[in-house]
Order: sequence, then C-alpha cells, then structure tokens
Amino acid sequence: MNDDNLLRYSRHIMLPELDIKGQEDLLSATATIIGLGGLGSPAAIYLAASGIGSLILVDDDRVENSNLQRQIIHTEDSIGEDKVDSAKKTISEISNATKVSTINHRLTDEELLSVFKRSDVVLDATDNYSTRYSLNKASLETQTPLVSGAAIRFEGQVTVFDPRLDSSPCYQCLYREGNDADLNCSENGVIAPLTGIIGTMQAMETLKLIAGLGENLTGIVLYIDAKRMDIRRLKLAKDPNCPACKTLP
Repeated sequence: MNDDNLLRYSRHIMLPELDIKGQEDLLSATATIIGLGGLGSPAAIYLAASGIGSLILVDDDRVENSNLQRQIIHTEDSIGEDKVDSAKKTISEISNATKVSTINHRLTDEELLSVFKRSDVVLDATDNYSTRYSLNKASLETQTPLVSGAAIRFEGQVTVFDPRLDSSPCYQCLYREGNDADLNCSENGVIAPLTGIIGTMQAMETLKLIAGLGENLTGIVLYIDAKRMDIRRLKLAKDPNCPACKTLP
C-alpha cells in the first residue's frame, strides 16, 4: 500500500478490526453489482469510496428522467446513457484506482456463472423475482456470497446468502420459485432515501464479508419500515426442503 492509499483510507486503517490488512483485502477484491438503480447506485458509490479494487457493473437499461429521484449515481446529463456507463463515469470521479468493468446486456446463464466466478461477493440490486432466482442459482453453483436487497414503497429488506456455510439459507428458502407477483417501484412507488439506506447496508455487508469484519446478515433478514423507522431482525433458517439448496454437498 503506497503513501497515498495510507492517507486516503486512514479512517479505515484506524479501525483495529480492519487495519492495513483489511484495507489491502478490499483493494484486492472484486465485487459485482447486478442492477445500477436505486440500490446499486449508493452501493457502488460507497464500495468505490471504501477502496474496492474492482467493480463489475451489470445493467441493460438506460438512464431515464424518472430514475433521478433515487438513483444517485446518475445525473441529468446522464439521461439516455447506458446506466453502466453513467455509473462508471461517476465512480471514476470518486476513485480512479477502482477498476470498473461494465456489462450492458442481459446475461445468459453461462455468462452469469462466469461473472460469479470472477467475484468475491455479488450484490443483488435487481427488482424482479425471475432475476433473483437466477442469481441465487449462480451463487449456489459457484459458492459465491450474495448480498440481497429490496425496497418498495416504504419497506425494505437486506440479507446475506453465503453458500460457503452449511447453515446458510438461500434466496429460495425465503421466497419459493413460482412467485410471479413482482413488486417493483415503477408500479408501486418507493420513497427515495429508503433505497439509499438499503443500498448502503448492502455495501456495508459486502465490506464485512471481504474483510471478515463482525457478524454479517447470513441467516438474518433485516426488515425496515421507513414510515415508522421500525427495524426488525428476523431469523431465517435453511429450509431442508428447499428445491434450490437442499441437494448441495
């Protein structure tokens, strides 16, 4: 670690739980963010600022005017651009030391597995069940930790699925496949700061997984009711009958 990095990340290095070793782990890590919307935007900003060495950004959408209410990585000048390109530009202004790779199309199953294999942690910042089931499957097959977030209206949740642990549930332990009642903010609305809260929590869980800090949210679903600012920790056990993870060795 050079002198510039020692100064830049000094507030991290002061933390005995992180120290230089933990910061070096962050600088050498690769995190993938699937979805550069309300959740992926703050997650990407904080991961870059925190010193993640490489980010893989995946999104097949373009920036629209209605995105700017909550997708803080984009600006008015970004309207019409691919979201991944807009996000990459913002990240370069925060930290040009973070290597950014972008994918602006919907991934095939084979491509998804390849991305997971290249990643230390993957953040699910998507807004539909079918994609989440695909990410869960790739996480299980590659044994890659998955940090899951969701926000709708005034309610949000965040949890971690870590298939490296025998006791960890997976996404289908929480939501069985076949649930086609997608809830997304384009049809139901969402309060802007809530996406920042959830996305930032996803960034926090990612840093903890990479640097081995504290206790992460594996086996815990953190629910937030923003109207009442009520935060609940609910235990999520591994489902022995889960069709996705019950057959894992």
